[in-house]
Amino acid sequence: MPDSTDSLAQQSVNTLRLLSVDMVQAANSGHPGLPLGAAPMAYVLFSRFLRFNPRDPQWPNRDRFVLSAGHGSALLYSLLHLYGYDLSLDDLKAFRQLHSRTPGHPESHLTPGVEVTTGPLGQGFANGVGMAMAEAHLAAVYNRPGHVLQDHFTYAIVSDGDLMEGIAAEAASLAGHLRLGKLIYLYDDNDICLDGPTHLSYTEDALARFEAYGWHTQRVPDGNDLDAIEAAIRAAQAETTRPSLISVKTIIGFGSPRQGTSKVHGSPLGTENLKKAKAFFGFDPEATFSVPDAVRTHLAEAGRRGARLQAEWQQQTEAYQQAFGAAWELFRASFAGELPADWDASLPVFTPADGPLATRQASGQAFTALKQRVPFLFGGSADLASSNDMPTSGSVSFQPGSYAHPNIWFGVREHAMGGALNGMAHHGGVLPYGGTFLTFSDYMRGAIRLTALAESRATFVFTHDSIGLGEDGPTHQPVEQVAALRTIPNIIVLRPADANETVEAWRLALTTPKSPVVLILSRQKLPVLDQRRFGPAREGVARGAYILSEAEGGAPALMLLATGSEVTLALQAQEVLQAGGVPTRVVSMPSWELFERQPRAYQQQVLLPAVRKRVSIEAGSPLGWHKYVTDEGTVIGLNRFGESGPGEQVLALFGFSVENVVQQARWVLAGRPAADEPQQLVS
Repeated sequence: MPDSTDSLAQQSVNTLRLLSVDMVQAANSGHPGLPLGAAPMAYVLFSRFLRFNPRDPQWPNRDRFVLSAGHGSALLYSLLHLYGYDLSLDDLKAFRQLHSRTPGHPESHLTPGVEVTTGPLGQGFANGVGMAMAEAHLAAVYNRPGHVLQDHFTYAIVSDGDLMEGIAAEAASLAGHLRLGKLIYLYDDNDICLDGPTHLSYTEDALARFEAYGWHTQRVPDGNDLDAIEAAIRAAQAETTRPSLISVKTIIGFGSPRQGTSKVHGSPLGTENLKKAKAFFGFDPEATFSVPDAVRTHLAEAGRRGARLQAEWQQQTEAYQQAFGAAWELFRASFAGELPADWDASLPVFTPADGPLATRQASGQAFTALKQRVPFLFGGSADLASSNDMPTSGSVSFQPGSYAHPNIWFGVREHAMGGALNGMAHHGGVLPYGGTFLTFSDYMRGAIRLTALAESRATFVFTHDSIGLGEDGPTHQPVEQVAALRTIPNIIVLRPADANETVEAWRLALTTPKSPVVLILSRQKLPVLDQRRFGPAREGVARGAYILSEAEGGAPALMLLATGSEVTLALQAQEVLQAGGVPTRVVSMPSWELFERQPRAYQQQVLLPAVRKRVSIEAGSPLGWHKYVTDEGTVIGLNRFGESGPGEQVLALFGFSVENVVQQARWVLAGRPAADEPQQLVS
């Protein structure tokens, strides 16, 4: 049993343990089990390996550390406090309280030193893979003989729960294929999950599984053996062609009366059990938030070492800048979130003479132009690049031996792609993007949500955006996905109406600093709207909604609101209505989120308050549209799954036709109650 004669290292480990459980007890909420069991591996990593400068948490060449098992956040906050980050003891005492910098799960935009927002299990695992991919890419692009800008490891502490999640399996498979040798994960292997022993649901040989993925694996049989943990990490560092998973056998809640049981996973120890744990570790049972001076001094050395390493790196960058000025400027700008001066000079401008284009095709042309001028765009598709109209180069891509290539083949791994993009965004130095079909955004929703929560910069490209994709049928025809994405806070969803709106959507994707941007693009071809006749796309898209075509023959009596492919339908219906004497305004609404940010005067200029006769048209869920159409309008949407058949026929079947839009508009003008409308046609 430990006593007062413990070494300074052991005393430091125990301080981390007890500081963490004091936080949980003070909050009467949290997870004490992981800190008590995993503190030794965290201490070894931070004190003996991790390159960081707590005075500059954004140093580009620091090692990255991800607590994928984010429920153990108390341990991370204890580490950050004791290793010198701007996180005070008072911050620790405010654990899990309103407006504190120590929330229940780590949030990167709140707490200095937290690399990425984690908590939903498996997400941090995939984030770390994305960070390692970014490091490998940047090192291949910028490093020169004798001049190194990127050379760091990505570490994580992962749990049984992380390894059970499907996203971790996808990310592990990708990392093994890519041979990410600077990726090292410490597996807190304690045989317990929230409900009970893992053997009730999780009995495979996890290390054998990871070996099959192409990982280097090791076992540390005693999670309290600091030297054995250190030796395993050094062996992992020496393995340069495979990512590493180190199983560290721990006892959850070690040192407490509840150790080894699920009861210590997610509940405070309680006053008496906490006193017994402190006595077990040789600490005063009555003292709280106790940090011995010798421990504080000892742990501060790692930060001072990191500051020296950063100073050395800074000297190297000065030499690099003199020798490779253009490359340095790109490196600097990429981490600063700046774009090259002429980044948008080659963006295409389309005219009706270009003929109809699917917005996915216009996106491909715009993106090709952007990649020529913004070299730090980094990403790819989940095995749908040709369908998403993303640049591909055959067998030449981001692969072992060609890490400098910016195009990634994620394979059929949408879950992993979403988490990896989030990790890339947090790493910095790249502008990440990823593409797949809109219906598969459901697989990525957790990652998109965390990207939004963390105020990260990433672009999600979703094509085949409606029942208009046709013959693949309802399994691939998205209905509810656009509405679902719009419900995520701090996100910009853009569904452009034509090629020029698509170009402007990409412009916004690259200039929006703290929100992920989602592009919703069509499979079917759409006419290019004549910007000499209709409203200008650039200003209109940036404002989220704009008057595309004004009413003729007097003040508007009716407004048609639409997004994406249905904007053309609205214009066609407008012609019929106006020929029948109904002055009709058409409003293109590519982004609700951007429109809601506009001044009220602009909103009322576009959606005239006095004109309450309105019809919205969108080939998807009607959820949310009633806010814009008022109680005197109607929504043409879809409340059921689609059908397999040619796209135009499917759209017509469900009421996305000129005839139905005109009929619905006339019912609205006649004041017919919504309950009397033939909703079977459009639902």
